[in-house]
Amino acid sequence: MSDERDLSECLGSLRGSETVILGVGHILKGDDGVGPLVCENVTGSISARVIDAGTVPENYIRPIVHAAPENLLVVDAVDFGGVPGEMRLYRPDQVSDFAFSTHALSLHLFVDMLRQDVDVEVFLLGIQPECVRLGEPVSPSVWKSIQTVTGLLRDLFPLAV
Repeated sequence: MSDERDLSECLGSLRGSETVILGVGHILKGDDGVGPLVCENVTGSISARVIDAGTVPENYIRPIVHAAPENLLVVDAVDFGGVPGEMRLYRPDQVSDFAFSTHALSLHLFVDMLRQDVDVEVFLLGIQPECVRLGEPVSPSVWKSIQTVTGLLRDLFPLAV
């Protein structure tokens, strides 16, 4: 995805839909914490349901099924060989060899488990990490992407006034 405008256009179909935002990542491992950091930034400020799954998204299958969303947007650090901070939006069928970044459960298995109980469209917003070592801070390029995603989600899912 080349820029914020492209990402906004791709995510635009989610506007006004019942959506769950699922942040995945390890907050103490630098850029791997993108999912939880996005969740922290948008919780309470958007109309979509927000779930910080940490490193165990499979533990949140039941709450997602219970919410019965039309869409699930997973936000995670994914090493797809891009430039640090680069963002790409994937559908499950486009993700052949990825797992949830450094996490054990594959996206395909996760989606299969979800779809046994709920008809949901799943999107993976992957952000290319620079550093995922324990104790390292989030890199400036990834922090900029976190801010971009936060702004886009606030635009797509405004709170009712």
